[in-house]
Amino acid sequence: MKRKIIKIDEEKCNGCGACAAACHEGAIEMIGGKAKLTREHYCDGLGDCLPACPTGAITFEEREAPAYDEQAVLASKKAKQNDLPCGCPGSASRAIKRESMAQTEAAPVMSELRNFPVQIKLAPVNAPYFDGAHLLIAADCTAYAYGNFHREFMRNKITLVGCPKLDAVDYSEKLTRIIAENDIKSVTLTRMQVPCCGGLENAVKRALMESGKFIPWRVVIISPDGRIIE
Repeated sequence: MKRKIIKIDEEKCNGCGACAAACHEGAIEMIGGKAKLTREHYCDGLGDCLPACPTGAITFEEREAPAYDEQAVLASKKAKQNDLPCGCPGSASRAIKRESMAQTEAAPVMSELRNFPVQIKLAPVNAPYFDGAHLLIAADCTAYAYGNFHREFMRNKITLVGCPKLDAVDYSEKLTRIIAENDIKSVTLTRMQVPCCGGLENAVKRALMESGKFIPWRVVIISPDGRIIE
């Protein structure tokens, strides 16, 4: 079948291994000091590895390739459970210790949400609230990890959220249309400090490039324990 799949330029590859670590499907291996796509049927085409590559050695191409075999990927992850607590480092379970703080009675924190729906898959391409909007594209875990998310990131912005790992869809086409067909003033992306979020970052980057517009944008990385890594 013909489908989108990654392509690795071995001449540009510096052998750092960042792409192999970012590929939670296990499609990439380091062989002879170079990254190689050894399991085409493990590559889901989301491109988590693209933003991890420091040399730009990884791109997308559309060609004949085996279909993505989710069952084979799951079986491989299960076989490795003795070595890794979870096949995907981004979804490995962890406990986060926090000091108890005295809570005082105060005015409730007001929501800063200015649009609905917020899921990228459900959001319309054209809506009045996109006119002159500062757009926030957020990995859906970020609002739970960062306590002051509404005030620091959502205030005065139009919010769209998604998770490429759970939705298993390429967001770039829809985001391209939203940016190209509306008067978007800026784009802020908040993502978690996990490989899975690389797919969302890559989709935003491609949407900005393919929209043909020059728009200010930034990426904010949030750790699972609620720290800003940027």
